[in-house]
Amino acid sequence: MPTVSTTRMELLARKTQISLAKQGRELLDQKRSALMRELMRTADQALVDSAALQRSAVEARRALARAEAIAGPEAVRSAALAAHGELPIEVQSTNMMGVSVPTIKQTRVTRPALGRGYAFAGTSVTIDEAAAAFEAEVEDLIQLAESELRLRRLAAEIQNTSRRLNALEHVIIPRLEAERDYIQVTLDERERADHFRLKRVKQVRQRRTAH
Repeated sequence: MPTVSTTRMELLARKTQISLAKQGRELLDQKRSALMRELMRTADQALVDSAALQRSAVEARRALARAEAIAGPEAVRSAALAAHGELPIEVQSTNMMGVSVPTIKQTRVTRPALGRGYAFAGTSVTIDEAAAAFEAEVEDLIQLAESELRLRRLAAEIQNTSRRLNALEHVIIPRLEAERDYIQVTLDERERADHFRLKRVKQVRQRRTAH
């Protein structure tokens, strides 16, 4: 290792770097474990949200079929055009182990029958039921979208943390330990050589003094 300075100062520096690197490894390992726990919790929630969305989607299609059968497709289409509106959604974030995890803030999708925009008196109750069913489906869809956003963010951060952890474990710490050992061996050899030279000088002086 010709680029490594073999001094006591460098030896102390390597020991300090190794200690800090091992502390960093422990912190990253703890972070990854916490993120994995949150990933599993979020995955379970995503399964629940997915099942809820499937149920609400089936119910919405059934309600739509009933409305078209009873009120007629034209009445359903007219009510749908009159009921259009904006759906404000705001994506915020929460901090978890230094990771920004997205959350979706939304206003309630479900509206009262009089607040959908179409004439309530001249509309079949089946249209109201279909509208409510589709609003429920949209709420479930947004909930699932939040879970999937969190899953993707957590998975990406776990992957990044694992790369950093592997770099510390298999590259950085082994290199620092190898440099520490190299410096230590070099210093030990230098100390033995110095001790041998001093011993030879002492022996020469003693012989000269004896003569």
